Amino acid sequence: MITSLEPVVIVGGGQSGLAAARAALSAGLRPVVLEAGAAPVGSWPDYYDSLTLFSPARYSSLPGVAFDGGDPDRYPARDEVVAYLRRYAGSIDAEIRTGARVTAVHPRPSGGYLVHTDNGDEIAAAGIVAASGSFGNPYLPVLPGQDAYAGEVRHVAHYRRPVPYAGKRVLVVGAGNSAIQVAYELAPHARVTLATRAPIQFLPQRIRGRDLHHWLRVTGADLLPRAILARLIRHAAVLDTGVYRDAITAGLLTRREMFTAFTADGVIWADGTHEPVDAVLFATGYRPNLDYLAPLGALDDGMPCHVGGVSTTHLGLVYLGLEFQRSFSSNTLRGVGRDASHVVAALAGDESGGSRRRRQSTKRSPVRR
Repeated sequence: MITSLEPVVIVGGGQSGLAAARAALSAGLRPVVLEAGAAPVGSWPDYYDSLTLFSPARYSSLPGVAFDGGDPDRYPARDEVVAYLRRYAGSIDAEIRTGARVTAVHPRPSGGYLVHTDNGDEIAAAGIVAASGSFGNPYLPVLPGQDAYAGEVRHVAHYRRPVPYAGKRVLVVGAGNSAIQVAYELAPHARVTLATRAPIQFLPQRIRGRDLHHWLRVTGADLLPRAILARLIRHAAVLDTGVYRDAITAGLLTRREMFTAFTADGVIWADGTHEPVDAVLFATGYRPNLDYLAPLGALDDGMPCHVGGVSTTHLGLVYLGLEFQRSFSSNTLRGVGRDASHVVAALAGDESGGSRRRRQSTKRSPVRR
């Protein structure tokens, strides 16, 4: 239980950090939010220009503040989400420091933590909410011959718009939503091939006239625990109104089995054939961006040791915004608020989970896909 007058430091001022700040205030704690960027909007301004949410506005709000105006069944665009997060931050009576990147968290012998930032600040904290997301840590695999390849190799985290790829031969690696969305956007401008290890799996965006997220909510599937999700979800799936599947069927997008190596000017496909390509975009996911916790010994090969977002290695340390942290929607606008209430309750001592979690495995980490 946190009884100190020292604040709870929330690392990250995006959707997870803001949800944590609101939950902390409701629990009677004093949150201080440290955001590396210039505004409390997380990584949203850095996503590609055409990005839209995969869930309608009516299902995409953080606790206490809804998306305002417009059709509630619309899919908010990137800049609308940025504006929403600015408004949400303004609704929270908490200290939010921008331009404050956390570089390290150290334990104190007397209890609690000392948080260091890149501008030289040291902040004593009674507890830590690690809500720094994963966008800053994109996973980029390394394949044979990659160093000798003369073309462009980048993660979709650094992709913005199709214009620079006009007339080029482009491979997009991945079978998830971002891979398909980027490949589809590029297709009218470039010759695009999707490289995947397995056939792409599609989920219908609308069922019986309603968005899939309506059914996830009414059936309770959005709240299925992580242990069940790990058994049910083995591969990435793409939400589709039919346009992406039709694009592949019509030949606008070509899908091939993942290539095995790079050459100086292209790639070698699984069947041994060589193809020259100008650029390769990897949509291969992200890993939690938690290096600042390394001094604590709280990580296992870079992954947090936790149960439901509550650290199994350190009292007063919790996580927020991890993929499948507690449910299918844990790292989304629509779901992070539930997890925020859960982990903040653990910090505030409103749950009896402290002794119980110390008896559980200290090697549990987010589901990897």
